[in-house]
Amino acid sequence: MLRTTARRRALVLALALLGSTSLAACTAGPAGDGGRPRASATPADPAARPDLRRFYGQKLVWRPCGDVRCASLTVPMDYARPGDGRTFVLPVARAATAVPGKRVGSLVLNPGGPGEPGAKLVEDGVADELGKGVRDRFDVVSFDPRGVGGSEPALTCLTEDDTEAGDSTEPGDGTEAGDGTGAEEDRTGAADEAPLYPRTTAERAEALAGARAQAAACRKASGPLLPHVGTVDVARDLDVLRAALGEHRLTYVGWSYGTSLGTSYAEQFPRRVRAMVLDGAVDPSLDWRQRALGQSAGFRDAVEEYADSCADVVGEGCPGSSPGEIRALIDRLLDRTRREPLPVDGSEDGVGTAGLVDALSLSMYTPEAQWEGLSEALRAADEGDGTKLAALAADGVETPDTETDTAEDPAEGPSDDVPEDNGEAALIAVNCLDVPHPRDAQAYWDALAPAHAAAGPYGTSGVTGELVCEDWPAGTQRPHRVSAPGVPPVLVVGTTGDPATPYAEAVSLARQFPGGMLLSYEAPGHTGYGRDACVDAKVEAYLVSLTRVRPGATCAP
Repeated sequence: MLRTTARRRALVLALALLGSTSLAACTAGPAGDGGRPRASATPADPAARPDLRRFYGQKLVWRPCGDVRCASLTVPMDYARPGDGRTFVLPVARAATAVPGKRVGSLVLNPGGPGEPGAKLVEDGVADELGKGVRDRFDVVSFDPRGVGGSEPALTCLTEDDTEAGDSTEPGDGTEAGDGTGAEEDRTGAADEAPLYPRTTAERAEALAGARAQAAACRKASGPLLPHVGTVDVARDLDVLRAALGEHRLTYVGWSYGTSLGTSYAEQFPRRVRAMVLDGAVDPSLDWRQRALGQSAGFRDAVEEYADSCADVVGEGCPGSSPGEIRALIDRLLDRTRREPLPVDGSEDGVGTAGLVDALSLSMYTPEAQWEGLSEALRAADEGDGTKLAALAADGVETPDTETDTAEDPAEGPSDDVPEDNGEAALIAVNCLDVPHPRDAQAYWDALAPAHAAAGPYGTSGVTGELVCEDWPAGTQRPHRVSAPGVPPVLVVGTTGDPATPYAEAVSLARQFPGGMLLSYEAPGHTGYGRDACVDAKVEAYLVSLTRVRPGATCAP
């Protein structure tokens, strides 16, 4: 399961896209078939259903919002009962192509999550960071998925009483759902934080009670929405958006969780895909335990890579003069925080082991932007000050001599009514609905020892992070291999050192798509498009001209 803070996801994507380069010298113009439909709608196509015509036939009404245009898309809350009057209204943002005469169509982006709003990304200028070949030929579009960001209604796990009390965190003890890093929320732990490896009956009862309390709070605050925010429904919304944009076929880039959304779209609407890039792939054939253990091992390996490669990325700022010294420092801090949290300036709480694991894990996404800040935080922690680690655990980024909180002002978001916890609530809701979880807590306890053997505290944190899904409304999805007959070649980008979506999942996903293409990026960090000129060139040539990537294609920094 994917778990990162909404603020970190937005920041990492923005930083990644800053590396995009021009394709002016390597693109030959739009594809010969442009946006022509590959096949007409068939009776099985939901767009042909009479009860969905009012949604598929809607026209977006664009209005200025900063330097781009914004609109609202209405979709049924329940596609099985689209006429019952219940809907989601989703924010959409578009940055028009820079050269209308070269326009191929709309390029729809999903920045990941789940729980990351897309409209704000476009409003903040992400289109201007794309390569010139893409920017000249596509309107760049994104939207807030159902329940997320400015969606109306929006998910929350805070009740009215919680909001009035000023409670900006989720209930429970930090055992929330997620991608297995233990890094979703600011758990810069008080001295009595729940252990990452609950061994005793009392510790396990406490962990389970906290997770169930969290699930109960989400049901109380958002119960009617919870069955309707899964990725299958978001993919159907994406097809309604495609139609509202006037596109016969979809051109799409999804990062991280956005690969799950793209895969679901391709399975439901294979002949409505023009081009699809899935970067940081999630393998739909894995079950909850395989996902948790695989990703936990990914974060452990990424921290090992940090120790090995810190000098190459950070130089003299590393917290040790050799990989061995860096590993020894991290081990000292793990041992120290087990005994007593590190003090944090301005807070009665300190950084415990969970907070340390959070800080390490969240710093593995974009090494070129994050490892220097992590190194500084580890040096300070070794001297007894956990303040910088606390900032990393909360926000996922700490850069020297700059502000650490990179979140946008809530007042500048898509709606003043969006609850503060919306990204966290959406992440839990989607993950628990999409991936079946055991109803018996013993299954989680049985996974702890293998997780600890495979990845130490990263592994046990990954397992306890799944507990909230034990008492969650069940979805209909099951682990499965991709079935998308008729889909054109899909490009999967896999970063060999990706901690959040391990490279093996990209290899597997590319093989599952008929004609699937794999582009390997030999580097640490999460995702590749926007971080490397070679990756950018191949991705954008495919998007613009449908240029295929040859088998075995590899890029390296």
